[in-house]
Amino acid sequence: MKLLNILKYPHVGLTSIAKPVEKINYEIKLLINKMFLTMIANKGIGLAATQVGILLQIIVMIDLEKKNKKIALINPSIIKKTNEIVITKEGCLSIPQHYAYIKRSKKILVKGLNESGNEIQIQAENTLSVCIQHEIDHLNGLLFLDRLSPLKKNILEKKIHKLQKIINEKKRNR
Repeated sequence: MKLLNILKYPHVGLTSIAKPVEKINYEIKLLINKMFLTMIANKGIGLAATQVGILLQIIVMIDLEKKNKKIALINPSIIKKTNEIVITKEGCLSIPQHYAYIKRSKKILVKGLNESGNEIQIQAENTLSVCIQHEIDHLNGLLFLDRLSPLKKNILEKKIHKLQKIINEKKRNR
């Protein structure tokens, strides 16, 4: 099965807002399978459909604390957050090789549909909580960069552009 193409920052598609999935059919299940394969092949722990250019509310993740259990959520929404905050170093498959410390709720309660169309709720904390919040941000057209102060965002954007320039030069010299 062919892997999906992950959009890279600053691709305009990364700021697009996803629409709810209206019907879970074979194509949606196939997309979820391809998203898992793409995420794992790229050594990620989460992926949103918007990152592969599909404007549907679908996220896939690996729960590292539960023996790498695969989780797919369709039309996810956070229904409860604790005030307790964690600050973790986040990365993103759409912004490879760049990381920043981001504040997120330590515990959340999220609801959505599973691949069978059944409503599920997940109480998540720590890494899974951060991952879900990160992926839902993608569905809303946000990147972890958008959660940084303007100064930190500017510094990181300059590093990203500098690295992209080096990569482009190497490609031209092949």
